[in-house]
Amino acid sequence: MPEGPRPAAPPLGLIDTAAHAYDAVLVVSFGGPEGPGDVMPFLDKVLEGLKLPPQAKAKIAERYAAFGGVSPINAHTRAFIGALERELETSGLDLPVYWGNRNWHPLLPDTVKRMRDDGVRRAIAYVTSTFGSYSGCRRYREDLYAAVAGLDAAPVIDKLRHGYNHPGFIEAVSSRVREAYAELPEHARAAAPLVFTAHSLPESMARHAPYQSQLHEACRLVAASIAAPPWELAYQSHNTAYGDAWLSPSIDAVLEKLAARSARDVVVAPIGFVCDHMEVVLDLDVDAKKHASELGLNMLRAATVGSHPSYVAMVRELIDERMTEDPERRALGDFGASHDFCPVNCCLSGRPGAPRPSLAGVADGVSTP
Repeated sequence: MPEGPRPAAPPLGLIDTAAHAYDAVLVVSFGGPEGPGDVMPFLDKVLEGLKLPPQAKAKIAERYAAFGGVSPINAHTRAFIGALERELETSGLDLPVYWGNRNWHPLLPDTVKRMRDDGVRRAIAYVTSTFGSYSGCRRYREDLYAAVAGLDAAPVIDKLRHGYNHPGFIEAVSSRVREAYAELPEHARAAAPLVFTAHSLPESMARHAPYQSQLHEACRLVAASIAAPPWELAYQSHNTAYGDAWLSPSIDAVLEKLAARSARDVVVAPIGFVCDHMEVVLDLDVDAKKHASELGLNMLRAATVGSHPSYVAMVRELIDERMTEDPERRALGDFGASHDFCPVNCCLSGRPGAPRPSLAGVADGVSTP
Protein backbone atom coordinates (compact mmCIF):
# COMPACT_ATOMS: atom_id res chain seq x y z
CA MET A 1 0.00 0.00 0.00
CA PRO A 2 1.54 3.41 -0.96
CA GLU A 3 2.22 5.78 1.88
CA GLY A 4 0.27 8.60 0.23
CA PRO A 5 1.46 12.05 -0.82
CA ARG A 6 4.84 13.02 0.64
CA PRO A 7 4.71 16.30 2.53
CA ALA A 8 6.81 18.91 0.78
CA ALA A 9 8.37 22.03 2.26
CA PRO A 10 5.47 24.50 2.47
CA PRO A 11 5.61 27.52 0.15
CA LEU A 12 6.28 30.82 1.87
CA GLY A 13 2.63 31.84 1.47
CA LEU A 14 1.61 28.98 3.75
CA ILE A 15 3.98 29.95 6.57
CA ASP A 16 2.96 32.60 9.08
CA THR A 17 6.02 34.76 9.81
CA ALA A 18 4.10 37.50 11.67
CA ALA A 19 3.86 37.95 15.43
CA HIS A 20 0.23 37.83 16.58
CA ALA A 21 -1.31 39.06 19.82
CA TYR A 22 -3.80 36.43 20.95
CA ASP A 23 -6.48 36.84 23.60
CA ALA A 24 -7.11 33.13 24.13
CA VAL A 25 -6.36 29.53 23.23
CA LEU A 26 -9.14 27.33 21.85
CA VAL A 27 -8.80 23.56 22.25
CA VAL A 28 -10.94 21.75 19.67
CA SER A 29 -11.74 18.08 20.16
CA PHE A 30 -14.08 15.31 19.02
CA GLY A 31 -16.11 15.01 22.22
CA GLY A 32 -17.82 12.00 23.73
CA PRO A 33 -20.79 10.96 25.87
CA GLU A 34 -20.52 11.20 29.65
CA GLY A 35 -23.48 9.06 30.65
CA PRO A 36 -26.05 6.58 29.31
CA GLY A 37 -28.49 9.31 28.29
CA ASP A 38 -25.84 10.96 26.12
CA VAL A 39 -25.03 7.97 23.95
CA MET A 40 -27.79 8.01 21.30
CA PRO A 41 -27.83 11.82 20.85
CA PHE A 42 -24.03 11.70 20.56
CA LEU A 43 -24.18 8.93 17.95
CA ASP A 44 -26.89 10.82 16.05
CA LYS A 45 -24.49 13.73 15.72
CA VAL A 46 -21.43 11.63 14.87
CA LEU A 47 -23.27 9.56 12.25
CA GLU A 48 -25.26 12.41 10.74
CA GLY A 49 -25.39 12.03 6.96
CA LEU A 50 -24.23 8.40 6.96
CA LYS A 51 -26.60 5.68 5.80
CA LEU A 52 -26.27 3.47 8.83
CA PRO A 53 -29.11 1.04 9.61
CA PRO A 54 -30.76 1.62 13.01
CA GLN A 55 -29.68 -1.83 14.19
CA ALA A 56 -26.04 -0.97 13.47
CA LYS A 57 -26.33 2.22 15.52
CA ALA A 58 -27.95 0.26 18.34
CA LYS A 59 -25.04 -2.20 18.28
CA ILE A 60 -22.56 0.68 18.64
CA ALA A 61 -24.61 2.04 21.55
CA GLU A 62 -24.42 -1.35 23.27
CA ARG A 63 -20.63 -1.16 23.22
CA TYR A 64 -20.77 2.24 24.92
CA ALA A 65 -23.24 0.84 27.45
CA ALA A 66 -20.65 -1.71 28.55
CA PHE A 67 -18.65 1.28 29.88
CA GLY A 68 -21.58 3.04 31.51
CA GLY A 69 -22.12 5.23 28.45
CA VAL A 70 -18.95 7.19 29.25
CA SER A 71 -16.15 7.83 26.77
CA PRO A 72 -12.77 8.64 28.34
CA ILE A 73 -12.09 11.41 25.81
CA ASN A 74 -13.66 14.29 27.74
CA ALA A 75 -11.81 13.42 30.96
CA HIS A 76 -8.54 13.20 29.01
CA THR A 77 -9.23 16.53 27.33
CA ARG A 78 -9.95 18.20 30.67
CA ALA A 79 -6.66 16.84 32.05
CA PHE A 80 -4.80 18.10 28.97
CA ILE A 81 -6.37 21.56 29.28
CA GLY A 82 -5.40 21.73 32.95
CA ALA A 83 -1.82 20.79 32.09
CA LEU A 84 -1.74 23.33 29.24
CA GLU A 85 -3.03 26.09 31.52
CA ARG A 86 -0.23 25.35 33.99
CA GLU A 87 2.33 25.25 31.17
CA LEU A 88 1.17 28.62 29.82
CA GLU A 89 1.21 30.18 33.26
CA THR A 90 4.72 28.88 33.99
CA SER A 91 5.89 30.28 30.65
CA GLY A 92 4.41 33.71 31.35
CA LEU A 93 1.68 33.46 28.71
CA ASP A 94 -1.49 34.98 30.15
CA LEU A 95 -3.99 33.26 27.85
CA PRO A 96 -7.28 31.71 28.97
CA VAL A 97 -8.00 28.29 27.48
CA TYR A 98 -11.44 27.55 26.00
CA TRP A 99 -12.73 24.15 24.92
CA GLY A 100 -15.14 23.26 22.12
CA ASN A 101 -16.11 19.85 20.71
CA ARG A 102 -17.44 18.74 17.35
CA ASN A 103 -19.89 16.16 18.65
CA TRP A 104 -20.73 16.73 22.31
CA HIS A 105 -20.81 19.36 25.00
CA PRO A 106 -19.16 21.79 25.22
CA LEU A 107 -20.06 22.20 21.55
CA LEU A 108 -17.80 24.36 19.42
CA PRO A 109 -20.42 26.94 18.30
CA ASP A 110 -21.44 27.52 21.94
CA THR A 111 -17.81 27.97 22.97
CA VAL A 112 -17.04 30.42 20.15
CA LYS A 113 -20.10 32.48 21.11
CA ARG A 114 -18.93 32.52 24.73
CA MET A 115 -15.49 33.65 23.61
CA ARG A 116 -17.08 36.49 21.67
CA ASP A 117 -19.18 37.45 24.71
CA ASP A 118 -16.05 37.38 26.88
CA GLY A 119 -14.38 39.90 24.58
CA VAL A 120 -11.97 37.57 22.79
CA ARG A 121 -10.95 39.19 19.52
CA ARG A 122 -8.30 36.79 18.24
CA ALA A 123 -7.63 33.21 19.33
CA ILE A 124 -5.26 30.43 18.39
CA ALA A 125 -6.84 26.98 18.04
CA TYR A 126 -5.25 23.65 18.81
CA VAL A 127 -7.07 20.72 17.23
CA THR A 128 -6.36 17.51 19.14
CA SER A 129 -5.31 15.65 16.01
CA THR A 130 -1.67 15.44 14.99
CA PHE A 131 -1.86 14.21 11.40
CA GLY A 132 -3.28 15.71 8.22
CA SER A 133 -6.50 14.22 6.86
CA TYR A 134 -10.06 15.29 6.17
CA SER A 135 -11.34 13.78 9.41
CA GLY A 136 -8.46 15.07 11.50
CA CYS A 137 -7.91 18.52 9.99
CA ARG A 138 -10.11 19.94 7.25
CA ARG A 139 -13.36 18.78 8.87
CA TYR A 140 -12.38 20.68 12.02
CA ARG A 141 -11.53 23.71 9.90
CA GLU A 142 -15.01 23.47 8.38
CA ASP A 143 -16.44 23.28 11.92
CA LEU A 144 -14.50 26.40 12.89
CA TYR A 145 -15.79 28.25 9.84
CA ALA A 146 -19.38 27.27 10.64
CA ALA A 147 -18.93 28.35 14.26
CA VAL A 148 -17.94 31.90 13.31
CA ALA A 149 -20.12 32.31 10.21
CA GLY A 150 -22.99 34.68 10.88
CA LEU A 151 -21.81 35.44 14.41
CA ASP A 152 -21.56 39.20 14.90
CA ALA A 153 -18.11 40.33 16.09
CA ALA A 154 -16.86 36.75 16.00
CA PRO A 155 -13.23 36.29 17.04
CA VAL A 156 -10.59 35.71 14.38
CA ILE A 157 -9.33 32.16 14.85
CA ASP A 158 -5.98 30.86 13.63
CA LYS A 159 -4.99 27.19 13.82
CA LEU A 160 -1.71 25.66 14.96
CA ARG A 161 0.27 23.54 12.53
CA HIS A 162 0.49 19.74 12.74
CA GLY A 163 3.01 18.51 15.28
CA TYR A 164 3.45 14.92 14.05
CA ASN A 165 7.24 15.37 13.66
CA HIS A 166 7.81 17.92 16.41
CA PRO A 167 10.46 16.83 18.95
CA GLY A 168 7.95 17.18 21.79
CA PHE A 169 5.42 14.81 20.21
CA ILE A 170 8.07 12.25 19.26
CA GLU A 171 9.51 12.31 22.78
CA ALA A 172 6.05 11.91 24.35
CA VAL A 173 5.17 8.90 22.18
CA SER A 174 8.64 7.41 22.73
CA SER A 175 8.24 7.77 26.47
CA ARG A 176 4.87 5.98 26.43
CA VAL A 177 6.35 3.14 24.35
CA ARG A 178 9.31 2.79 26.70
CA GLU A 179 6.88 2.54 29.62
CA ALA A 180 5.05 -0.31 27.88
CA TYR A 181 8.26 -2.21 27.13
CA ALA A 182 9.31 -1.79 30.76
CA GLU A 183 6.35 -4.01 31.73
CA LEU A 184 8.02 -6.94 29.98
CA PRO A 185 10.85 -8.95 31.53
CA GLU A 186 14.14 -7.51 30.33
CA HIS A 187 15.08 -10.68 28.45
CA ALA A 188 11.83 -10.52 26.41
CA ARG A 189 11.96 -6.90 25.27
CA ALA A 190 14.27 -7.23 22.27
CA ALA A 191 12.09 -9.95 20.75
CA ALA A 192 8.77 -8.13 21.21
CA PRO A 193 7.73 -6.39 17.98
CA LEU A 194 6.24 -2.89 18.06
CA VAL A 195 2.98 -2.16 16.25
CA PHE A 196 1.84 1.44 15.83
CA THR A 197 -1.84 2.01 15.13
CA ALA A 198 -3.88 4.86 13.69
CA HIS A 199 -7.49 5.34 12.65
CA SER A 200 -8.11 3.85 9.24
CA LEU A 201 -9.51 6.08 6.48
CA PRO A 202 -11.31 5.41 3.21
CA GLU A 203 -8.66 5.11 0.53
CA SER A 204 -10.45 7.81 -1.49
CA MET A 205 -9.94 10.19 1.45
CA ALA A 206 -6.34 9.17 2.13
CA ARG A 207 -5.35 9.91 -1.48
CA HIS A 208 -6.02 13.60 -0.87
CA ALA A 209 -3.97 13.94 2.31
CA PRO A 210 -0.43 13.43 3.65
CA TYR A 211 -1.85 11.19 6.40
CA GLN A 212 0.01 7.98 5.60
CA SER A 213 3.34 9.64 4.89
CA GLN A 214 3.14 11.64 8.10
CA LEU A 215 2.25 8.52 10.07
CA HIS A 216 5.13 6.51 8.62
CA GLU A 217 7.53 9.36 9.35
CA ALA A 218 6.36 9.71 12.96
CA CYS A 219 6.58 5.94 13.50
CA ARG A 220 10.09 5.88 12.04
CA LEU A 221 11.21 8.75 14.28
CA VAL A 222 9.81 7.12 17.43
CA ALA A 223 11.29 3.73 16.57
CA ALA A 224 14.69 5.30 15.95
CA SER A 225 14.61 7.24 19.21
CA ILE A 226 14.07 4.11 21.30
CA ALA A 227 16.10 1.70 19.14
CA ALA A 228 12.93 -0.32 18.76
CA PRO A 229 12.72 -3.90 17.52
CA PRO A 230 11.10 -4.36 14.08
CA TRP A 231 7.95 -2.25 13.85
CA GLU A 232 4.84 -2.03 11.69
CA LEU A 233 1.98 0.41 11.19
CA ALA A 234 -1.52 -1.05 11.41
CA TYR A 235 -4.94 0.57 11.09
CA GLN A 236 -7.95 0.27 13.37
CA SER A 237 -11.51 1.57 13.69
CA HIS A 238 -12.75 0.94 10.14
CA ASN A 239 -16.17 2.44 9.46
CA THR A 240 -17.75 0.41 6.67
CA ALA A 241 -20.66 2.86 6.45
CA TYR A 242 -18.55 4.80 3.94
CA GLY A 243 -18.85 1.94 1.43
CA ASP A 244 -15.26 2.29 0.26
CA ALA A 245 -12.01 0.37 0.61
CA TRP A 246 -10.16 1.37 3.77
CA LEU A 247 -6.49 1.65 4.63
CA SER A 248 -4.85 -1.60 5.64
CA PRO A 249 -3.38 -3.74 7.15
CA SER A 250 -5.76 -4.02 10.09
CA ILE A 251 -4.47 -4.52 13.61
CA ASP A 252 -6.01 -8.02 13.60
CA ALA A 253 -4.17 -8.98 10.41
CA VAL A 254 -0.85 -7.77 11.82
CA LEU A 255 -1.36 -9.66 15.08
CA GLU A 256 -2.11 -12.82 13.10
CA LYS A 257 1.07 -12.38 11.07
CA LEU A 258 3.18 -11.88 14.21
CA ALA A 259 1.68 -14.94 15.85
CA ALA A 260 2.49 -16.98 12.73
CA ARG A 261 6.10 -15.83 13.11
CA SER A 262 6.10 -17.22 16.68
CA ALA A 263 6.13 -13.87 18.46
CA ARG A 264 5.18 -14.19 22.13
CA ASP A 265 4.81 -10.56 23.16
CA VAL A 266 3.78 -7.46 21.24
CA VAL A 267 3.63 -3.77 22.16
CA VAL A 268 0.86 -1.76 20.47
CA ALA A 269 1.19 2.03 20.41
CA PRO A 270 -1.81 4.09 19.19
CA ILE A 271 0.33 6.87 17.71
CA GLY A 272 -2.58 8.22 15.67
CA PHE A 273 -4.56 9.17 18.80
CA VAL A 274 -3.45 11.84 21.27
CA CYS A 275 -5.75 10.61 24.03
CA ASP A 276 -7.89 7.64 24.94
CA HIS A 277 -11.44 7.50 23.67
CA MET A 278 -13.86 4.72 22.91
CA GLU A 279 -12.19 3.63 19.67
CA VAL A 280 -8.88 3.16 21.49
CA VAL A 281 -10.54 1.36 24.39
CA LEU A 282 -12.89 -0.85 22.38
CA ASP A 283 -10.75 -1.58 19.33
CA LEU A 284 -7.48 -2.13 21.19
CA ASP A 285 -8.06 -2.80 24.88
CA VAL A 286 -11.06 -5.05 24.23
CA ASP A 287 -11.12 -6.44 20.68
CA ALA A 288 -7.41 -6.53 19.76
CA LYS A 289 -6.43 -7.71 23.25
CA LYS A 290 -8.93 -10.56 23.00
CA HIS A 291 -7.75 -11.50 19.51
CA ALA A 292 -4.11 -11.43 20.64
CA SER A 293 -4.89 -13.72 23.56
CA GLU A 294 -6.64 -16.19 21.24
CA LEU A 295 -3.49 -16.17 19.09
CA GLY A 296 -1.26 -16.83 22.10
CA LEU A 297 0.17 -13.30 22.10
CA ASN A 298 0.78 -11.22 25.20
CA MET A 299 -0.29 -7.74 24.05
CA LEU A 300 0.73 -4.62 25.93
CA ARG A 301 -0.89 -1.36 24.90
CA ALA A 302 1.20 1.81 25.25
CA ALA A 303 -0.63 4.81 26.66
CA THR A 304 -1.59 7.71 24.41
CA VAL A 305 0.40 10.93 24.91
CA GLY A 306 -2.50 12.45 26.90
CA SER A 307 -0.98 15.08 29.19
CA HIS A 308 2.66 14.01 28.84
CA PRO A 309 4.85 17.04 29.72
CA SER A 310 6.73 16.95 26.40
CA TYR A 311 3.47 16.92 24.44
CA VAL A 312 1.97 19.76 26.48
CA ALA A 313 5.21 21.75 26.10
CA MET A 314 5.00 21.20 22.33
CA VAL A 315 1.57 22.83 22.18
CA ARG A 316 2.85 25.79 24.20
CA GLU A 317 5.83 26.07 21.83
CA LEU A 318 3.55 26.03 18.78
CA ILE A 319 1.55 28.86 20.36
CA ASP A 320 4.80 30.76 20.94
CA GLU A 321 5.62 30.30 17.26
CA ARG A 322 2.53 32.18 16.16
CA MET A 323 3.23 34.99 18.64
CA THR A 324 6.82 35.45 17.40
CA GLU A 325 8.06 37.16 14.26
CA ASP A 326 9.89 34.78 11.90
CA PRO A 327 10.11 32.03 14.55
CA GLU A 328 12.15 28.87 14.70
CA ARG A 329 9.84 26.06 13.55
CA ARG A 330 11.23 22.87 15.05
CA ALA A 331 10.72 19.53 13.32
CA LEU A 332 12.57 16.22 13.12
CA GLY A 333 13.14 13.96 10.15
CA ASP A 334 12.92 14.51 6.42
CA PHE A 335 9.77 16.58 5.90
CA GLY A 336 10.32 19.76 7.87
CA ALA A 337 7.67 21.75 9.73
CA SER A 338 4.17 21.62 8.27
CA HIS A 339 2.30 24.66 7.01
CA ASP A 340 0.46 27.21 9.18
CA PHE A 341 -2.17 28.01 6.52
CA CYS A 342 -3.71 25.06 4.69
CA PRO A 343 -3.69 25.08 0.85
CA VAL A 344 -7.01 25.50 -0.93
CA ASN A 345 -7.39 21.81 -1.78
CA CYS A 346 -5.71 20.41 1.32
CA CYS A 347 -7.10 17.21 2.89
CA LEU A 348 -10.25 16.88 0.77
CA SER A 349 -12.89 14.33 1.76
CA GLY A 350 -12.62 12.30 -1.45
CA ARG A 351 -16.37 12.55 -1.95
CA PRO A 352 -18.09 14.18 -4.94
CA GLY A 353 -19.00 17.85 -4.80
CA ALA A 354 -17.30 21.11 -3.97
CA PRO A 355 -15.53 21.34 -0.61
CA ARG A 356 -17.20 23.33 2.15
CA PRO A 357 -15.64 26.62 3.27
CA SER A 358 -13.08 26.30 6.02
CA LEU A 359 -11.06 28.46 8.38
CA ALA A 360 -7.27 28.82 8.61
CA GLY A 361 -6.64 28.14 4.93
CA VAL A 362 -5.53 30.27 2.01
CA ALA A 363 -7.38 31.75 -0.93
CA ASP A 364 -5.28 33.88 -3.27
CA GLY A 365 -2.67 34.12 -0.55
CA VAL A 366 -5.11 35.41 2.09
CA SER A 367 -6.18 33.55 5.22
CA THR A 368 -9.91 32.75 5.14
CA PRO A 369 -12.60 33.67 5.84
